[in-house]
Amino acid sequence: MPTSNDSNNPIGFVTSTLGNGVSGVAKTAGGIVGAAGRGVGQTVTGVTGSAGKPVGDALEAVGNGVEGGAKSVGDGVEDAGKGKKGFWV
Repeated sequence: MPTSNDSNNPIGFVTSTLGNGVSGVAKTAGGIVGAAGRGVGQTVTGVTGSAGKPVGDALEAVGNGVEGGAKSVGDGVEDAGKGKKGFWV
């Protein structure tokens, strides 16, 4: 079966559409969590000064990690929907 995702390949079209949708949701959710983690971390650091900096930095790092992980998952789902990386081959 060809891996083209055009309208002549309904399975490819559906998987591509679903992959793009799930990818967008995952990346958006990750971006929101990442931004929130950075915001809370910066607030903790700002309010507590140097005493709370390690906690603020840790919260920022967690937010960045979640955002990066969600982006990676989103990219993988999108690639799978496009038939890349041997998913359909």
